[in-house]
Amino acid sequence: MSNSLFSKEMQDQLKELKGQLSKGRDTVSPDGDDGKPTEPVSLLTQKQVKKTVKQMDSEHIDDDKVLFMQAMNGVNQLDDKNVRSPANAAKAKKPDAATLSKRAAAQGGEASDLGAGLSDMQALLNPVAGEAYLSYKNPTLQNKIFTQLKQGKLRWYDAVDIHGCTIDEARVAMTQLLSQAKQNNETSVKIVHGKGSEAILKTCVNGWLRQLPEVLAFCSAPPKDGGNGAVLVLLKKNKPDSE
Repeated sequence: MSNSLFSKEMQDQLKELKGQLSKGRDTVSPDGDDGKPTEPVSLLTQKQVKKTVKQMDSEHIDDDKVLFMQAMNGVNQLDDKNVRSPANAAKAKKPDAATLSKRAAAQGGEASDLGAGLSDMQALLNPVAGEAYLSYKNPTLQNKIFTQLKQGKLRWYDAVDIHGCTIDEARVAMTQLLSQAKQNNETSVKIVHGKGSEAILKTCVNGWLRQLPEVLAFCSAPPKDGGNGAVLVLLKKNKPDSE
């Protein structure tokens, strides 16, 4: 490869282009319309080009590409607001309690039926402490499966966080979550109720779940899943439709 990256003709053209660009653009258009002043565009020096070519492997960079690199130096790409950048796209989130509550109110039906018979009074008459470990098992459930639930070995499919909810919002969100799990034939979910000084929502969740025949068992989650501030719930499997 010669000392120069360009032929004499290309060097002359490059000098001419460099001279034109170094003058910059007029701040006022020929028609007399006001325009924004632009800064002169400076080209990369031949030394800088050689360094760039060396970094990028000169076998894959021809003269045309180098000339283009020089001409485009200092040019910034404009953001296209009509294109959603994958890097900045928000990650998909699980629906929160407020979303589930609104969805249940709009859909009605099975979720409303699931929570229709729940007694808040029955739940609140049996308060639990914020640090209490919750545990419930239907007599028909095998002890082995209940042990797996307590150890966090059963995969939970969906979850809802009812922190900051009113009792009504929490009840609707919980029943909507259970209804969705039932529709999707999912058998295990997680409810994050928190602890708090009075543990009102924890008390309610503990009482509500005991009233639902769809619930086979529940227990406070392992530390990695929220500890005593959350419960893992095991639901009955859907019965296959008869032919």
